[in-house]
Amino acid sequence: MGNDGGSIPTRRELVKNAARNPNTSELKATQQEAQTHAWSYCPLSNRPLAAPIVSDCAGTLYNKDAILEQLLPKDYDVPASIIKEKEDILQGRVKGLRDVVEVKFTLSTEDKEEKGICPITSKELGPNTKSVYLVPCGHAFSEVAIREVAGDTCVECNEAYTSENIISILPLAKNDISRLAARAARLKESGLTHSLKKAPGGKKRKKNVDAESTPVGEKSVATNGAVAKEGISDKLKARLGENGTATPQSRSGTSTPVPSGIKNAATASLTAKVLDEQEERNKRRKLGLNDNLKGLFSSGGYSAQAHKSGDFMTRGYSIPKKN
Repeated sequence: MGNDGGSIPTRRELVKNAARNPNTSELKATQQEAQTHAWSYCPLSNRPLAAPIVSDCAGTLYNKDAILEQLLPKDYDVPASIIKEKEDILQGRVKGLRDVVEVKFTLSTEDKEEKGICPITSKELGPNTKSVYLVPCGHAFSEVAIREVAGDTCVECNEAYTSENIISILPLAKNDISRLAARAARLKESGLTHSLKKAPGGKKRKKNVDAESTPVGEKSVATNGAVAKEGISDKLKARLGENGTATPQSRSGTSTPVPSGIKNAATASLTAKVLDEQEERNKRRKLGLNDNLKGLFSSGGYSAQAHKSGDFMTRGYSIPKKN
């Protein structure tokens, strides 16, 4: 069998070919193989791509169910290594469904096999064809067809789009990758997601209501989701300031400040009521107004002689004196 002690092989005998960098044809073959796999399998679930298919801002394709599974809370029995591996694949680009767009392919059946084609040129969309899709509609075309049409509406659904929202699918060119990265950065600064929807967690802008132009006692029309105010009671009018914020008065006559910025009269009155009740509870706790609890304790100390006539619950126990 060899290598049993009779002979010791050298490196020259084991390594026949010296290490070298791959040539251009080998690089292209490796790249083609990677592209074919990316067009066929979801990187998150390693399952074949099947409709509905979604894409992130970098043009990577995923199964929608895999994205939903990733966004749901994780089970405790999922290994941390698998969670980290999937997070490395997404690279923080997908934090919600607004960060992906469903890619709509025009399908053509050939030999009982469905293939995505360009609806303009009828070319098969895949690793051999540079393909793009439009945001926000998501229809996929070949890049050559979009460049030749050079319009501002989708030929499939007539929805408007701009040249910035033409997303390359699985791009390889450095200029395409950098263009998509710059677009994602601009959308993030504008508070938008990849699907051109508002990013969650942003500050909601509300229209300021001029308190001087609209008296508190009069009826004001509900605008921008605000509740209409009509027939405010005199007690609430006295507790409302000029700017529509409330300064509640407790039952003892002292005023309790309400957090500033509450311009809705209903919200201000509710806040005043809660603060008033909280102050009343604190006073009761300090004064010990609960008679049931006060009956269990005595402020004058315990006297065994005074409690001899009581029952065993109130009589207590006294230590006899030593003679």
